[in-house]
Amino acid sequence: MSSPIRIPDGFVDELKARIRPSDVIGRKVKLKKQGKEWVGLSPFTNEKSPSFYVNDQKRIFKCFSSGIGGDVISFVMETERLSFMEAVEKLAEEAGMSLPKPTEADEETYDRRQRLAACCEAACRFYEGQLKGPAGQEARSYLEGRGLNVDAWARHRLGFAPDDWRATIEHLKAQGFAMDEIVDAGMAVVREDKPGEPYDRFRGRVTFPITDVRGQVIAFGGRGLQPDAKPKYLNSSDTELFHKGRVLYRYKDAREAFGHGDAGGLIVCEGYMDAIALAEAGFGHAVAPLGTALTEEQLQLLWRAGPEPVLCFDGDEAGLRAAFRSIERALPHVEPGRSLYFCLLDGGMDPDDLIRQSGPEGMAMALAGAVPLSDVLWQRERDAEPLDTPERQAGLEARLMAAAGQIKHGGVRAAYERDLKGRLRDHLWQVQRDRRSAQFARKGEGYKGGGGNRDRRGGGSGGGGGLGSGSPPPKTRGLGLIVRAVDNPHLIDLGFETLAEADLPDPAVSALRNALLAWPHSESGVDRAHLHDHLVQSGQLRAAELLNNYPDIPPIEPNGPGEREWLIALEQYVAFDGSDRHPGDGGLDQVTASPENWRRR
Repeated sequence: MSSPIRIPDGFVDELKARIRPSDVIGRKVKLKKQGKEWVGLSPFTNEKSPSFYVNDQKRIFKCFSSGIGGDVISFVMETERLSFMEAVEKLAEEAGMSLPKPTEADEETYDRRQRLAACCEAACRFYEGQLKGPAGQEARSYLEGRGLNVDAWARHRLGFAPDDWRATIEHLKAQGFAMDEIVDAGMAVVREDKPGEPYDRFRGRVTFPITDVRGQVIAFGGRGLQPDAKPKYLNSSDTELFHKGRVLYRYKDAREAFGHGDAGGLIVCEGYMDAIALAEAGFGHAVAPLGTALTEEQLQLLWRAGPEPVLCFDGDEAGLRAAFRSIERALPHVEPGRSLYFCLLDGGMDPDDLIRQSGPEGMAMALAGAVPLSDVLWQRERDAEPLDTPERQAGLEARLMAAAGQIKHGGVRAAYERDLKGRLRDHLWQVQRDRRSAQFARKGEGYKGGGGNRDRRGGGSGGGGGLGSGSPPPKTRGLGLIVRAVDNPHLIDLGFETLAEADLPDPAVSALRNALLAWPHSESGVDRAHLHDHLVQSGQLRAAELLNNYPDIPPIEPNGPGEREWLIALEQYVAFDGSDRHPGDGGLDQVTASPENWRRR
C-alpha cells in the first residue's frame, strides 16, 4: 500500500478536468454517442437494453439499472474495487499529473496506522489459535451450540480471548509491539488508578474481528461466555483506526457477496451472531452495526452497496424502536433510488432464531415480506396516540407532514406527502365507520326493525333517473348522487367518507361508486367517458350503461349551497340512526327535483 498523501486543494478538480470520462469508462463499457451523451450497457447488471449514460460535459456517469452514479473516480473505485486514494493515484498517472510526495509527518502517520493495524491482525491470529487450543473448549462448545462448525470459524475468523488479565498483552509484546501501540490499537486498557499496569480489554470472550472497507482488521467485538458477563457484548473503544459509527460488521464481505447485479440492498441485522447466521444460511450480504443505532455514515455505506437495504429487526418493542430511530436518520437523505425496507420478525425472534426454526426458506419468506420505509413511518405516527377526537386527528396529520418535511429531495417529499395524506384519509374514514358501527350496535335492533328503512331511502329524482322524472326505480336509488360526483369532482373530496359508507341497494350503482373512489387523481378530474370505458373493461357493463344513459345535469359550484345539499342527501344512504325523519325528506333529492330549482341557484 502506498504512503498517505495529502491531496492539495484543487488537485482532484484539475484531475477530473484533464480526463474525459468517456475515454476511461469506454475501456470497460462499449459506448455509443447519443446526442450530448454516451450510452451503453451497464457494467454492473446483466441488462439487455442500454441504461448506462456518460456525460463528458458534466463529467459524470449514471447507471439507471443499478442506481450507481458519480464521477470518473467513483467509476474506477466501483469497477476495480480501489480506495479513493488508489483511484486518484491511478488516474493521476494516466493524466500525467504528479501527486505531491508525502511529508515526514505523513510518513509517520502512515507508519503508525500500519503498526496499529498489524497489532490488530496479530491479536486476531492469536485469538483464532486460542479458540482451537485447550483454553477455547467452552468457546468451541458455545459456537457449536449456535450451529457454527470449524469451517464457519475460519470463514469469519472467530476466536477466543483467554480469561486472563495480560495474556493478549504479553503475546503482542512478544510479537514486537510496544505497550503504547497495544493500548492505542484498543487491545489493552490503562487503569486509572495504576496507569503503568494496562490489562487486556477482551477476556474470556468469543471474539469477532471487525474490518474496514478493505478487509483490514481494525477492531474486535467480544461475546461473554458466562451468564453474568457484563456487558454481554463488548466492542473495541474508538481508536485512530476504528470509529464504531462509521463501520459495519462484515461490510466488505457483504458487499462482495451482494454484487452489482442484485436488486435491493444489504441486509442489516442487530448483532454479530445474526449477521453470521444469515451468511451461513446463504444470505452473505448481511451486515450489523456495532451496538448503536444506524448513523448517517453507516447509511451512506449501505447505499453505496445497493439502493434499498433491508433493516431486519427482532419483532419486539425494542426492534420496533430501532426501526423508528432508523427512520429519523434516513428521512432527510432518501431520494429516487435510495430508501430503506424493514423486515420485523414475528414473535420477538431474531434472524438466528428464525433460521433455526424455519431454515433459510423461512428467512427468505420473511425478507420477501419486507415493507417500505413509508409503511413503518405511517405505523409509527398512526399508533402514537388514539384518534378519537378531531384534535388528535389533526395532530396525526401534523406529525405526518412534519416527517415528510424532513426529506430534502423535493420530488420524494411531495410523493410522501401525497401518500401519507391518502393513508390518513382512508384510515380516518375507517375510524369513523367503526365508530358509527359501534353506535349502531348499541342501539340494538333500531335499524333492523325500523320498518324497512332501506326500502324508504332516496325518494325524489336525485337518487335515480333523470331530472324531473319523479321517483326513480328502486334499484337505481342513489345513482343521481353518484353521477353528480362524477360531473363535479370537488364533491369527491368533500364527501369521500360518506360516499364510501353509503349503502346503495343496486350492485351496479355500488360498482360505479367504487370505481369513482378508486379513480386516479379523481379529486382533480374525472369524466364520464373515461369512467365508462373503465367500467366496460372491468366487466361492469350495467354500471357503464347507467352512467352513459344518465342525462346531463347542471354543475354544482364549489363552496356553494349545492355542495351541502348534495352531502345531506348522500348521508341518507349511511346507516339510518332511527330518527323519525324520512330519508327522502328534504335534501338535494327534493331541491333539485326540477330544472327551475337549478336555475334559481
